[in-house]
Order: sequence, then structure tokens, then C-alpha cells
Amino acid sequence: MSPEVPAPHLTSAERQICDDIDAGLIERLTCALVEAPSENPGGSEAAAAAVLAGAAADLGLVAETDEVAPGRPNVTATWLPDAATGPGLMFLGHSDVVPAGPNWTGDPYRVRRTVDETGRTLLVGRGTTDMKGGLAAVLAAMSALRRRGVPLTGPVRLVCTVDEEEHGAGVRRFVTRPAGHEFLGCVVAEPTDLTIVRGCRGASYLDIEVTGRAAHSGRPADGRSAIDAAARIVGLISDDQARLAADPDDLLGFGTWNVGTIEGGQGISVVAPMCSLGVDRRLMPGESAEVIAETIRRRISAAGIDSDGIGVTVRVTMEMPGFVTDEAHPLVDAARSALSDRGLAPSVGGWTAACDGGFVSRDLGIPAIVLGPGNINTQAHQPDESVAVDDLLTAARIYALMAMRLLGSG
Repeated sequence: MSPEVPAPHLTSAERQICDDIDAGLIERLTCALVEAPSENPGGSEAAAAAVLAGAAADLGLVAETDEVAPGRPNVTATWLPDAATGPGLMFLGHSDVVPAGPNWTGDPYRVRRTVDETGRTLLVGRGTTDMKGGLAAVLAAMSALRRRGVPLTGPVRLVCTVDEEEHGAGVRRFVTRPAGHEFLGCVVAEPTDLTIVRGCRGASYLDIEVTGRAAHSGRPADGRSAIDAAARIVGLISDDQARLAADPDDLLGFGTWNVGTIEGGQGISVVAPMCSLGVDRRLMPGESAEVIAETIRRRISAAGIDSDGIGVTVRVTMEMPGFVTDEAHPLVDAARSALSDRGLAPSVGGWTAACDGGFVSRDLGIPAIVLGPGNINTQAHQPDESVAVDDLLTAARIYALMAMRLLGSG
């Protein structure tokens, strides 16, 4: 990313806030969050949540936790300016990270500083870019706004959920709890390389279980092969993928199928009595995983696959909805102008990844965008994950400007 070159027409208050954001705080908090491991699967977000809640309280924000499951608390941090009675601005993130995995050049949970080929300082560690650096940037922006007592018409709130990387238990809990305030928009601080994402596909997992009847492989006609039936189901999925690809959306493309796992059979000399498919189905905004599951069930039956001794069950095990926000929405405009006024070329588009913003958009009716430091494709979910310190500082400044422009009292 190119360095910031602030526009000369920033107001004095905006310039002051940007100057006040504490780069040292961002770096220290990012390191503290990374060094509180929170791998998922593992259900171990408690330490990172405690770091975040403690930092928010130390910065004068109202910090609250909500235990989603034992040792798995959601955290909210809120700044409510005096006399602020209008809708607020929400920031959304998550405390869990994917497992570190192999091939790191150092301890993934001990942050190292290195310099890239352009001379920028990078923080290396699991979660630096996805997305503990983003959480730190949001808190630093909120702290600067509070310290300056910027007059805003509504609250600024950070919501940090658990289990985003797996089944979304944290955000599912959050959208069922009273918010206490209205919010005019939500900024998901996931890594987008500070491009504005106004629409995301969702994601779902389907578990397809096929049962047959075992028999000696010398007389396979005596049995019913679950593997053969599963292969026919894979064919149906491939056919549907071709149908979807024929009608792409301009912003988000099309929903996709992927058969990620297949397990089955009892032995080489036995007609397979069982087979299971683990299927990923990426969702377009407005699509329902349950409706998709029921549709594939009907197609399986229409093809005669679940007959003559073959049984098939289709079960949704995870769903994360997609969303789209109008390009003319004030949330998008505020992000675009903030980036432009920090000397960055704003880009608005869609995302093939999924995030918790879909729940906030669908279930709470709050328009959402994704905008955060780091690159999800080149830095996240891989060995030696890293984020540039400059990008974290830039993100915090963008977040503060957005709050001032969307909630400014004039």
C-alpha cells in the first residue's frame, strides 16, 4: 500500500485526531493480543478477550463481556459521548485465529518485527493481520476520539466475537442480544488491504450421509454401494455448479460448490455400506443454506439415487450469510472520502470470503462494509502471517475520520 499523503482540506479537528492516534498503543496491543493465543478449533479465546477488555477499560471505554460458552466470551467496548442520543457506528471483529500450523520461521505466538523490501516494519505472528491488528486499530481510534472529547451524535462501539473461524457461535449469540442503541452502519475490520468491500458472499457447510448395504465384493449385486451413490451426488453438484456459473452477479460472481471431504467404505472386498461427503457451498446474499439443502435433497430423489436400499440425509452444519450494501450508502461514502483525504486511492468492490458482517446485516438490519489493514490472500492463514505497522496506523485514522463524518454534530 502507498504511504498516506493527507489532503490539505482536512479540518483542524480531523487533522488533530489523526495526529493523536497512538501508533505505539496499536503496536503494543496487537502484540499483546497475538501473544494471548486463541486458536479455533480449540475454544481458547478467553485470554485474548481478557487482553482486549482490559485494554478497552484502561482507555476509558465501557467494556463488557458475554460468555457464549465456557471460556469463550464476546467482548464489547463502547464510547458514548455526552448527550449522544442518535444512532451510532459499530465496528466488528473476532478474537479467534486459525491454528498456526507448520513451517513458521519462529514462534507464531511471540511477535517478531521485521522489515520488508520497501523498508516498512512488519509484525509477524498468528493473528497479526486476521485480525488482532484490526482490533487494535479500532480501539486506538476510539481512544483518540474519547480523549479529545469529539462531539458525536451517537456511540462508537467495537464488537469482538468468538468462533468466527469455525461456526459463528459468537455472532449468532450477539445478534440475539439487545444492542441498547441504534447503529447506522457496521465496519468489519477484517483484512481487505484497506479496500472497501460493500458485499460478501456467505458460506455454508453441508454434511451428506449415504447409507447402502454391505455384501461380498465377489457378488456386488447382492449389496448397495454407498460410494457409487455418493459419486452420483457429486455429479449432481457439478451440474448445479455449471448452472450457477452461467449467471454471475456483477459484484460477487456466483455461488460455488466444493466437495472438500469424502469418507466411506468398510474394506476393499466389501460393497460399501456407508459414505459421507463434506460440502462447502458459498452463498449469494439472500440465499439460505436450508433451502439449498432441501433443493439438493429433492434432486437426489428425482434422480432416483435414494432408492433400492440407498438412504441419503443432508444436514446443514454451518451457515454464514452474505450481504450487500448499496454503493451510494453514507457508510460507503464515508469510507471512500476518509481514504481519499488520507491520500489513498479508494477502491470499492466485493469479496469472495465470508465474515460475521452478514449476520449483522441480515439479522439486525445494519448496513455493513468490510475495511481493514492487511491482505487476506497474501498474509492471512499462512506461515509467518504479518501486517505492516503503517497499515494499522492508517486504518485507525480512517476509522476515526469515518466516525467523525458519520456521527459529527456539525
